[in-house]
Amino acid sequence: MAIKVLVVDDSSFFRRRVSEIVNQDPELEVVAVAVNGKEAIDMAAKFKPQVITMDIEMPVMDGISAVREIMASNPTPILMFSSLTHDGAKATLDALEAGALDFLPKRFEDIATNKDEAISLLQQRIKALGKRRVYRPSPVSTNTLDSRRSASLSQSSLREPHRPLSSRLNSGSLTQAGSSLPTRSQLNSAVERQPAPAAQSLSTIRASGKQYKVLLIGTSTGGPVALQKVLTAFPANYPHPIVLIQHMPAAFTPAFAARLNTLCKIEVKEAQNGDVLRAGCAYLAPGGMQLMLERAGMTGRLKVVAGTSDMNYKPSVDITFASASKAFGGDVLAVVLTGMGADGREGARMLKSAGATIWAQDEASCVVYGMPQAVASAGLAAHSIALENMADAILKETSRG
Repeated sequence: MAIKVLVVDDSSFFRRRVSEIVNQDPELEVVAVAVNGKEAIDMAAKFKPQVITMDIEMPVMDGISAVREIMASNPTPILMFSSLTHDGAKATLDALEAGALDFLPKRFEDIATNKDEAISLLQQRIKALGKRRVYRPSPVSTNTLDSRRSASLSQSSLREPHRPLSSRLNSGSLTQAGSSLPTRSQLNSAVERQPAPAAQSLSTIRASGKQYKVLLIGTSTGGPVALQKVLTAFPANYPHPIVLIQHMPAAFTPAFAARLNTLCKIEVKEAQNGDVLRAGCAYLAPGGMQLMLERAGMTGRLKVVAGTSDMNYKPSVDITFASASKAFGGDVLAVVLTGMGADGREGARMLKSAGATIWAQDEASCVVYGMPQAVASAGLAAHSIALENMADAILKETSRG
């Protein structure tokens, strides 16, 4: 049975265009359209769509207000359309805090290489959200936030790959400013495929006593809300640097980092080339770039590079994880959170072969169980952990001075 879609936009051209693209896919069906947020609320109640595409700026009622009302009355996965501007980023983050799950640029060709890929991208996003077996909004707890909370938070953007990243590592060909990644043969020498571990309760997770140099967290669709849940639980004196890789366009990462910094006790900043890693600071990979780690004395340093033009993800979890395996070996805890696709699996494989510890978010708490599933089903994840337990588990494992 086709996934039922409600298309909401005040532009007749965009409503028609999106509807045509959706209906081209036999697994999708537009069951209704709405021209403003108020109509969207009514249509959501009447037609019970499985996915809603929502514009932000509309007359009568804007998209952010409509998302908030729909999530309160008829919770439904919502895909926002936004502009790739600073103001568009802030508005999208507000909409995603209100309960939307994902977003695409209003001109979604902006993150695709051709028209066919743009069409496929939209269809894939809708199907990924619509195939969720159960949707229950899970507000971020505010009891860990300080009085500075005046900002909001977000969901993520993701580009579905058209070519596996591992093919770029075939001969160690990804090289920037003297930093090259390990070869494909090194990837293949790591871990054999194993059944994914079952989700574990916090009480069953015992601290290993291992010493770490850095915490890495990679994520995509659903990641910003997941990151907020985790990072707001960290104390200001968290004893390690944290590196965040979130699939997100360049226009969004500065606003996202600033918003997290407002909400968290630790410092959060967008990573810059040459940053020296500091304990208690989280570095967000800039959108449109690749973030790599280098060893620098007793600590580490960040290298921000453009990467190559045919890279599927900018930033890529695989790229950052792989560089960390060379810089820090086994002194890494790497966590893969919710997201579409398999970015992070090959980098996690390289980390694991170097002795690092890999965790994945469990299926039930993921917006999209793609990236964590890829890592877990490859036998790379020591634990699969519910999002609500992830921060406590990380603190138990890593807070050892």
